[in-house]
Amino acid sequence: MPAIGARAARMSDFWRRFRRNRGAVVGLLILLLVFLMAALAPVIYPGSPWDMATAPFVPPGEEGMLLGSDSLGRDVAAGIAHGARISLMVGAVSTLAALLIGVTLGAVAGYLGGFADDAVMRFTEFFQTIPSFVFAILLVAIFTPTISSVVFAIAVVSWPPVARVVRAEFLSLRSREFVQAAEVLGKSRIAIVLTDILPNALSPIVVLASLMVASAILLESALSFLGLGDPNLMTWGFLIGSGRSVIRLAWWMSVFPGLAIFFTVLALNLVGEGLSDALNPRLARQRGGPA
Repeated sequence: MPAIGARAARMSDFWRRFRRNRGAVVGLLILLLVFLMAALAPVIYPGSPWDMATAPFVPPGEEGMLLGSDSLGRDVAAGIAHGARISLMVGAVSTLAALLIGVTLGAVAGYLGGFADDAVMRFTEFFQTIPSFVFAILLVAIFTPTISSVVFAIAVVSWPPVARVVRAEFLSLRSREFVQAAEVLGKSRIAIVLTDILPNALSPIVVLASLMVASAILLESALSFLGLGDPNLMTWGFLIGSGRSVIRLAWWMSVFPGLAIFFTVLALNLVGEGLSDALNPRLARQRGGPA
């Protein structure tokens, strides 16, 4: 019971610090709206977003089209709502995959040190020498554009920063007294890594993950804009790309999906900053923010 009470107190402290960052609260509200739009997309727009709904190039607000129609008469609002599901899914899954790779390699390098550390870091630096966007284009082109190849490509180009952050945390924590005590008690290396070091290294990983989701959404949108997204799925990048050739005639085809990307990425960055302040109150005080 005391442990549960202490955990509840820590959570209460965390939310108190998070709420003091107004930008983070605004970002969280925007994210909740985006999640709600994605969840209710099949209810609000039950048909396929690829179906023709009206005449082509209907301006926003006319003929029942909230955000207008595209060059084939498809509802732009329906495309944005259904595209939110794909963008959020790609961002979340690719980030989880990148975290799995990065945390594993970073933990091995930071805890074992020596040759393992050198080998992992050289491997990480090799990936970092290749421009991320170019590498992602190459991977998607090799494996053909599908949702799986897009997620795989984003995960492959996103894990190196995670590995570096986790390595730094493990190097700092492995010499602490609680880790030495666990070693003296005969706990296995895997148990020490998973139950003693990793939980204490989660704060920077959580913050980095929120920023990685934003980067993944931008990267997926850029790939779809170039025609390297899944051709069977409606995405925000595809909507922008389909409207670039007629932007003077139908500006809404590109502007509204672009605003959806902008506000989602902005919200994720604001939430990431709020998480950083809430999980690292000392750093927040150094920056002059709320403690």
